[in-house]
Amino acid sequence: MANRRQFLGSLFAAGLAPSLTWADAKSPRFLAAARLPNGNYRLFGLDVVGRDLFSLPIPGRGHAACAHPVRPEAVAFARRPGTFAIVLDCARGEAKAVLGAPPDRHFYGHGAFSQDGHLLYTTENAYEIGEGRIGIWDAAGHYRRIGEFSSGGIGPHEIRRLPGTDVLVVANGGIDTHPETGREKLNLPTMRSNLTYLDNQGAILEQVTLPKADQLNSIRHLAVSDDGLVAFACQWQGALSDSPALQGVHRLGFKLRLLQVPPETGPLQGYAGSVAVAHQSGAIGVTYPRANKYAIWRQAETLSGELHEMEDACGIAPSEGGFTITSGTGAIVRVEIRKQTFAPKLNVSWDNHLVAI
Repeated sequence: MANRRQFLGSLFAAGLAPSLTWADAKSPRFLAAARLPNGNYRLFGLDVVGRDLFSLPIPGRGHAACAHPVRPEAVAFARRPGTFAIVLDCARGEAKAVLGAPPDRHFYGHGAFSQDGHLLYTTENAYEIGEGRIGIWDAAGHYRRIGEFSSGGIGPHEIRRLPGTDVLVVANGGIDTHPETGREKLNLPTMRSNLTYLDNQGAILEQVTLPKADQLNSIRHLAVSDDGLVAFACQWQGALSDSPALQGVHRLGFKLRLLQVPPETGPLQGYAGSVAVAHQSGAIGVTYPRANKYAIWRQAETLSGELHEMEDACGIAPSEGGFTITSGTGAIVRVEIRKQTFAPKLNVSWDNHLVAI
């Protein structure tokens, strides 16, 4: 009897191939990039308890990925200021396309699909003019680049889509950089980050900034709840002794609110690594890899979060009953209400983000 691969091969040859879904890639719950002990890099698909379902090679250090809403395809992005994004067929275990940043551009490590999956949006730095751009790629047509529009600011990092809509929200970090000067920040005296909401044609629907006292806070990462609440995480560019709030929430049409951690915790090294919103409960989780901690807000209305220890915690994504967190040490922890469950540690170094599918 022909095996599944042979059967599918005969269908492809006859032009009758069925549409593949994430079930054909073993129904992963998460995507995460990692570095292997030999120095190579791969994108992993993980199940609900953190077990490895598949891994596929990527050309260099990854940052985050985004999952197609229907097809078992993942786009793995290079870490800033990388210029590659690779489209992986997670069912067949092969690369489908490689996206190259246009001249005088680099990617910021994040992207988002349109609601129907026909378009991919990528955050980009037009570094010769110091402006943010959103690239548009035809995901239904071999991922050709078909256009772009302004991100509404400088340094667009993460981009998300509000559930059930094609409204995009962008974290414009506000920091001007140029590949020739590495990761040097060129405009700190005047920087100002923002959250920008855009329609799918690039028109600005709303834009909000942090209070003047937080001008040196760079909004980098985003998570969106099932009902459209946006949680964001920041990286502070000022003195660590200033101890600013590194996270907050916003809803389209309402005021921005900052969330605090207990004051005795100190500045958390001025660096929030990633943010997630739990399904159903609406709890918010934020990681602080430089401080070896993470915090949980059981509800967005709770202004002070509960702080917990975890070495090099950075990737976080919603899972049943709470969150799953990955660490640069290879650890994976599932966090439920007042409970932690540790998955078997893999011999890898997880990169910054854990992406829920």
